Amino acid sequence: MLQIQHFIDGKYTNGTKGRTFENVFPATGEVTAKVFEASKDDVDRAVTAAKKALKGPWAKMSPNERATVLRRVADGINERFDEFLRAEILDTGKPRSIASHLDIPRGAANFNVFADYIAASSTETFQMHTPDGAGALNYALRVPRGVIAVICPWNLPLLLMTWKVAPALACGNTVVVKPSEETPRTASLLGEVMLKAGVPDGVYNVVHGFGGGSAGEHLTRHPDVDGITFTGETVTGEAIMAAASQGVRPVSLELGGKNPGIVFNDADLDAAIEGSGRSCFANTGQVCLGTERLYVQRGIFDEFVSRLAAKAQAYRFGDPFEDATTMGPLISDIHRKKVLSYFDKAKQEGATIVAGGGVQPVAGFDKGYWVQPTIWTGLPETASVITDEIFGPCTHVAPFDSEDEAIAMANNTPYGLAASVWTRDLQRAHRVASQIEVGIHWVNCWFLRDLRTPFGGSKRSGIGREGGVHSLEFYTELRNVCVKL
Repeated sequence: MLQIQHFIDGKYTNGTKGRTFENVFPATGEVTAKVFEASKDDVDRAVTAAKKALKGPWAKMSPNERATVLRRVADGINERFDEFLRAEILDTGKPRSIASHLDIPRGAANFNVFADYIAASSTETFQMHTPDGAGALNYALRVPRGVIAVICPWNLPLLLMTWKVAPALACGNTVVVKPSEETPRTASLLGEVMLKAGVPDGVYNVVHGFGGGSAGEHLTRHPDVDGITFTGETVTGEAIMAAASQGVRPVSLELGGKNPGIVFNDADLDAAIEGSGRSCFANTGQVCLGTERLYVQRGIFDEFVSRLAAKAQAYRFGDPFEDATTMGPLISDIHRKKVLSYFDKAKQEGATIVAGGGVQPVAGFDKGYWVQPTIWTGLPETASVITDEIFGPCTHVAPFDSEDEAIAMANNTPYGLAASVWTRDLQRAHRVASQIEVGIHWVNCWFLRDLRTPFGGSKRSGIGREGGVHSLEFYTELRNVCVKL
């Protein structure tokens, strides 16, 4: 059976303890690999290697030279596209039709984007007057923050890991990556690409394990970690913030969401159905930006619900490696139990089940973690399936009458990650976008991402922004130099 190792200081290793845990293919429930769990000593070795590499060849490279190396990393991912694709499918169970068009291409693209960005970046310069008339010049230098702990989620493992690793390396930092215990393969495989691309030893490190009491906690509490970036659930984010407070380390946190979608009477209904179907059910609903609350103006409510139900029922379940499959399983048995518990709560709270609502039978994959795309109506805004993040292929649809009512309902949540609005009225689109309390707001689209734009949430959905220059702000320190002329 495949054994997935740590990648520390340019070498693969079983670690000091040799403990392993199982890696399971979500479509079948079968164990497909054993993963070595990092001890505290293993994490220390990785951080020490990263700290040492800060003073090595990586530190002596110019931004353009680092950019050249990162472009080779992107090329290396593309050259081994099929290997990365297979690894991602085995870890997540997501269909080939999704992973081949999103996860792997974007994983490679992140390195190219930030290579371009760092090669063209600049800082500020100010001239100032002095009493003697000679003047002075102030200019800013971007210097690497240091050793960055990268804590990754399981829903888009390669994409979201490289979204952090690429700008961190572009800025001259070194990294220790702790992928989710559910999805360790692509982070480990990337080590081979890093070696071939010429990334010096210790610049990119990977340790496997769990959160509390394991690799995650050891890494976030390590005193030589200079910054922590995390994508995942809010409770874990709070624990990481607490750990980062020791030593006053900065954090970038992209956390949970309970994202609303608003559809007005004048919307292009075909586009709204297509976009809302994707935002509710893509990746089996396991997308932090997904829509679990839909508010539809009363004039089109019945037609919208009927057509969205038809879309939910049209997904094709089956072998994730087959191109015809359009809906995969949930990530694990534990997560399926959580999602199904909310399906039960919806029934208990009196929901009208418009589509789905249970386990999806899949011939030949009966032990996989399948659930049906599910739509509810008829619940009050206090119902648990409307207030709690479920992270499954489900949504509640409620009618509204006025614009102000829709805005109030959308904002009635402790989260503030993303929202979408569907309308042909340009003034209304701008007006609503300015009032929804989120970090990312789409108009007549969903998941359309320009990597130069700020990405992150407000309220309990996180702290900080990444993307474009905003990534440079987190992964570097600005040092002002004042020169008396």
